[in-house]
Amino acid sequence: MLDHTDRAILRQLQTDPTLSMPELAERVNSTPVRVTRRVERLSTDGVILGQEAIIDWRALGYAVHVSLRITLDKTVTRAFDDFLAAARAVPEVLEIQTFLGRVDVRLSLIAKDLADYQRLYRDRILTLPHIADIEALMDVANVKSDRSIPL
Repeated sequence: MLDHTDRAILRQLQTDPTLSMPELAERVNSTPVRVTRRVERLSTDGVILGQEAIIDWRALGYAVHVSLRITLDKTVTRAFDDFLAAARAVPEVLEIQTFLGRVDVRLSLIAKDLADYQRLYRDRILTLPHIADIEALMDVANVKSDRSIPL
């Protein structure tokens, strides 16, 4: 169970994961040693999964973001495994999600421009194994993107 201090630590880390232990301790009214132990325990317990740099792909020249909803040929025994292994190998695929229902997989991918997307779609996506149906949804605007959770 998380106590008040654990939740305070998590709130602060969601806001600024680059805080040093002394800075974090000051913000949660504790000592650096206690906060370090708690962060280590939260990591060991799988509450804190890691820290990552979030890079704005637009700043690197990628202008197109597409969500592909894919239905797989379920008559093939290894369709999911084969498809997921091949999709992981496409560098432009940022995220892969699996679902229960009509849509089996969603791929989130980026491209430099529409011509690059067309090349990527034709040469890399359509060659992925066991696709029965595919629907492309091009992002127009990102209204909310927040991975922090209410604590």
